[in-house]
Amino acid sequence: MSVRILALVGSLRAGSHNRQLAEAAVKFAPEGADVEIFEGLAEIPFYNEDIDVKDVVPAAAAKLREAAASADAFLLVSPEYNGTIPAVLKNAIDWLSRPFGAGAFGGKPVAVVGTAFGQYGGVWAQDETRKSAGIAGGKVLEDVKLSIPGSLTRFAETHPADDAEVAAQLTEVVARLHGHVEAAA
Repeated sequence: MSVRILALVGSLRAGSHNRQLAEAAVKFAPEGADVEIFEGLAEIPFYNEDIDVKDVVPAAAAKLREAAASADAFLLVSPEYNGTIPAVLKNAIDWLSRPFGAGAFGGKPVAVVGTAFGQYGGVWAQDETRKSAGIAGGKVLEDVKLSIPGSLTRFAETHPADDAEVAAQLTEVVARLHGHVEAAA
């Protein structure tokens, strides 16, 4: 059974270390797991019930929902902006939480990882992301965490995929996410 894991990255910056973490997750996915980074979070309008109308949902939001509906699990990759979750990631969670009671998270496993410059690696934002994804209907894996501090210096000249410690930790996160999907099947 092939497990499809959809990665949503909370940073839009081209050289984002969190984007690089997602790229490393793609590279180190265990056999039988396919990690796909969703492209297009920047194009999704802010959630508004007035535009979330059947057959009239904005195309970018519909694309996100379609990708999420076919996913078996989610890997949310979050930096920390002013001590909390970036708006682009929160907006994606908001779109995926609807329609109420039938959102795309629908009890699917969710793991949250990330990196930030601060000494705690964005743990506040990642905790908020877990909270939001859980309320939105995801089965948040509270014991599967990876918060990498000091991103600006640690990854100044090294891609996270080339950092042996990070690669091992990220491989474990994706393997555990994959294992939760297989165990539930």
